[in-house]
Amino acid sequence: MKPSKRNYRATFILDNRGNSDSIETIIEGVKKDIVAVQGDVTAVENIGKKDFVRVTDKKLTGATYVHVNFSAPSDGPSQLKERLRLNHSVYRTFVQSV
Repeated sequence: MKPSKRNYRATFILDNRGNSDSIETIIEGVKKDIVAVQGDVTAVENIGKKDFVRVTDKKLTGATYVHVNFSAPSDGPSQLKERLRLNHSVYRTFVQSV
């Protein structure tokens, strides 16, 4: 039996400091991680670079924000966060159900 999928909207803050990869390459890697957790990417919106309201690292005062809409099983967001935890190009991840 195929599990039902839910719709999600994820916001990623991407950090490419000290990394030769472009933002588009990092986004493609995140999309591959979503597919790896049985997700289907429906839309990607690159918001662009924004400054942080609260700076936690003085060396990083702003970063690129990306919204990704996708559908995945109910355990997909937790699996995605675990996969991205080791990816140093993804600074923060926020996933909400839509």
